[in-house]
This record gives sequence, structure tokens and C-alpha cells, in this order.
Amino acid sequence: MVASQYLFYCLIVLFNGLLLCLQPASSNDIEGKAGQFFSSGHTNNWAVLVCTSRFWFNYRHVANTLSVYRSVKRLGIPDSHIVLMLADDMACNHRNPKPATVFSHKNMELNVYGDDVEVDYRGYEVTVENFLRVLTGRLPPSTPRSKRLLSDDRSNVLIYLTGHGGNGFLKFQDSEEISNVELADAFEQMWQKRRYNEVLFIIDTCQGASMYERFYSPNLLALASSQVGEDSLSHQPDLAIGVHLMDRYTFYLLEFLEDIHPASQANMKDLFKVCPKSQCVSTPGHRTDLFQRDPGSVLITDFFGSVRKVEITMESVNLTSPIVPEEPENPSRGTGTLLMASSSACGPSSSSSSLRPMASSTSSTSSEPGGGSCAGGAGTSPATSSAGGSVTMETTSAF
Repeated sequence: MVASQYLFYCLIVLFNGLLLCLQPASSNDIEGKAGQFFSSGHTNNWAVLVCTSRFWFNYRHVANTLSVYRSVKRLGIPDSHIVLMLADDMACNHRNPKPATVFSHKNMELNVYGDDVEVDYRGYEVTVENFLRVLTGRLPPSTPRSKRLLSDDRSNVLIYLTGHGGNGFLKFQDSEEISNVELADAFEQMWQKRRYNEVLFIIDTCQGASMYERFYSPNLLALASSQVGEDSLSHQPDLAIGVHLMDRYTFYLLEFLEDIHPASQANMKDLFKVCPKSQCVSTPGHRTDLFQRDPGSVLITDFFGSVRKVEITMESVNLTSPIVPEEPENPSRGTGTLLMASSSACGPSSSSSSLRPMASSTSSTSSEPGGGSCAGGAGTSPATSSAGGSVTMETTSAF
């Protein structure tokens, strides 16, 4: 008797729950839920990975950068959201006994120069000026999207630097330097221009902690391989290649990242411990006072992995909503024009959308020269040919 009453009670609760789910929600409720959903956390991840050293004896710096590149790609960040800068091409160096390879472990166990490596800035393109322009977005209009950091105020940005440095500076190509003041000012420009939500800054160089001493912008979390007055040491000498393959800090960082998967719960406090002094010889450092969240609550994948946010709703969406203004019929393009909302074809993904006409033709490229060009720079919409033709539609995925 008691069991039957309990079963009846459960059925009533289940039925009431189904009725509640099927009740139509007001548009204000839906907008409120959407706003709450997108206001928490970031919506896309980016990575800027920089090797600043040239010459064969700096092989390890290229391997450092490619190791981090391999890890972020494995965890889901696509090449479209990675800016890779390599000051030298060790894979094709005439001293390399294994052409088209770069190894991070002795005995050539792990090749980090795979078939799908996409280098955005190579050789003498890797300069202080270009690096600062990438961060601040002050690039020439002709710069292709692949060489741009198209982040926004919902972006978490990983910035990794490796090379030779000293107290308050990092050398580029053995010919110029970037100071900690210049780097700090670049981050402030990024913040003022709403180019990031949070930044994870990692540097593997001698006296690396000096590079984040001048930071003053919010939401910056910084890590370094050594303190002021300390050298960062190399690791993994290989007799066949004749050089050290990696630096100690990045070697143990790579070992740590190899155990991370997209659903991993490892956090930033775990990252602080990847290379203790007993292994690094130098003393790794970190700075958290500018970061608003507790590092223990920040997942590694918040910076090293992709972002996949999905919300399931029972509500239907009316694609012919009157809030989309109708466009007067244009005989040159024919009838059946559909108005679609999408992010700017040349700009970063954002919460705002621009309305663009899309012809009923199935063609995806403009029939006129320059119809889908990005020559106008970020945020420029493709021009529509007066002679009639379809318009290129591009959207930016959120990662």
C-alpha cells in the first residue's frame, strides 16, 4: 500500500514537471536567461605563441614554442585562433639531420613539427613592432586574417614567449629588445580597446619574472620560468642533433599538458607547480594580484582549450521576425532576397550582429573582383557589386 502511494506521488511530481517545461516563457524571460548565460565566463580562446631567437644553437626555443602550439591544438584551439611566430626555421636548417622535423625529447621520441603546422610570422617578420601590432590590433589594412589577433572582450588570450632575456627585457633576433614597460603598455592598450577578457602570460627566459613586474592592467595572470637574477636552464641534450632540445621549464610544462584533456579539472594552481626548483634549478614565479578570480577555480582549459557553450531551450525562434527590416526589392539581384544576421566578415566575433543581404543564388563568392575582399581591414563589410552578384558570407566561430 505504501509503495503504491509513493509511486502515485512520484507520477504526480513528474507530470507537474512536464507541464512546467511545456509552459511558454515570455520573451523577457528568454532574454534574461540568454543574458545570464553569456555574461558568465568567456566565449572564445586565442593564443599568441612567440619564439624570438635565431640560429641553430637556439633550437630549443623553437621546440619550446612548437610544443605549446601542439598542446593547444590538441586541446581544441584551431589555427584560426592561434598566431604562431617563429624567428627561425629549424625544421629546414641545413644542420638538421632529420629535415622537416623538430624534436622536444632526446632520442627523437616526439616530433613537434607536424604536417599541419601553420606559421603566421616567420624569420625576419618576427620583430618587436609586429608583435606589439598583433597584440594591439594596429596592423596595416592589407594584413590577412591569419596574421591578426581578432579577439574581443569575451576572449581569453594565452601569450607565450621564449628566447633570451635579462632584467626587464627580452631580445628579438639578437638585434632588438622589448622592455617590460613596452609590454605592460601593450596590455593596457588591449584592455582599453576591449581586446581580452583575461590574459594568461607565460615567459620562459632568463630573469623572466622581471617581464611582468610593470604590469598594471586588470585580469592578467603571469608565470615565469625564473626570478630576477636567475638564469633559465636548457634541458634534454641530444648528441645526434648536437644541441639541447628544450628548456627545463617548458619541458615540464609540456609533460603536464600531455595529461590534460578537454574535460580535465586541473586548475592554475596545479600549473604553478609544474616545475619546482628541484627540477628547474631556477625558481619559477607567478603573479596573481591583477587577476580577479581565484587561480584555484580557473581551469587549465580556460586558456589552453576550446570553449564549447551550449544552451538547450524549448522555445522556437521565428526567423521572419519583424525586427529584421525588409529590404526593398532590387531587380538587378532578383527576388527572394533573404536578410541574415551575422558577425562582420573581417572582424572579431562579438555579441552584436550586422544585417547583410544574401542573394538567392547558391554561389558563395562574389562575381565581381574584390567582392569578398578583406582589404579594408577588420570590421569592413564586403562590397556588393552594382552589376549584380552574390555576397560572400563569413562568420567567426567561437572557440
